[in-house]
Amino acid sequence: MKATTYYGMSCNPFDKQQVGEKDCFRSNDFVQMTSRLDYLKDIRGIGVFTAMPGMGKSFALRCFADSLNRNLYHIEYICLSTVSVSEFYKEVCGCLGVNDKGGKTVMFKAIQEQVLYLYKDRRQPLILAIDEAQFLSTGIFNDIRMLMNYGYDSMNCLTVILCGESHLNNILQKPVHEALRQRITVHYNFAGLDDQEVAAYISHKLRISGASESIISEAALSAVHSYAQGNPRMIDNLMTDALTLGAQNDKKVIDPETIMAAIENQKLI
Repeated sequence: MKATTYYGMSCNPFDKQQVGEKDCFRSNDFVQMTSRLDYLKDIRGIGVFTAMPGMGKSFALRCFADSLNRNLYHIEYICLSTVSVSEFYKEVCGCLGVNDKGGKTVMFKAIQEQVLYLYKDRRQPLILAIDEAQFLSTGIFNDIRMLMNYGYDSMNCLTVILCGESHLNNILQKPVHEALRQRITVHYNFAGLDDQEVAAYISHKLRISGASESIISEAALSAVHSYAQGNPRMIDNLMTDALTLGAQNDKKVIDPETIMAAIENQKLI
């Protein structure tokens, strides 16, 4: 029998494809990031948000984007790996719908003109979100700084959101990035879910799927936290395994033994 049927769930709430932005769990990390983004969108400038993989920064960014009034803001999202400065410009040109022909200088001017048009004429300032920013080259970081320069550096016409893994902080601490770092308006590094939040997170997920919170014991919740260390993605993967094993073994309540078996499964992946 499928775990969803066995535990009376409408879906697997630990599958990110099954849970939308409206059902998000408002952890402290989520609240801290979204409140900073709300502030940043109005003052404009650069925001840096970092976390270990699986902490939920991209999901928080998606929820923020979903909440925006598109009549007031123009948001674009790009996820880059190791690209050249020219390829970066082409990507931004594509997002903004401007001509990407010609060299870097031509594209730079086209981007700045479109950003200024959105800000002054359309009254829809650009919010450019760049994910996996730890992979950006020094050249791209330098050009992001130059893109922010309007009216002899007297205006903030756009917002740049840099999301990345925690070592992005170390990259930005390098002396070569001093000028960019001075432009960073807000910064947040995810701490992960604490003891209480892990239990609340799992209970929240079970509720939105229609399952009873009592299908997992307190001892099992502690075992999940000990393994996942507050990482939502690891919790999701572990709970998916645990529910499957629980249904297979006719466990009405997920106990620590089921969690330990799921942990062993995870170690094989």
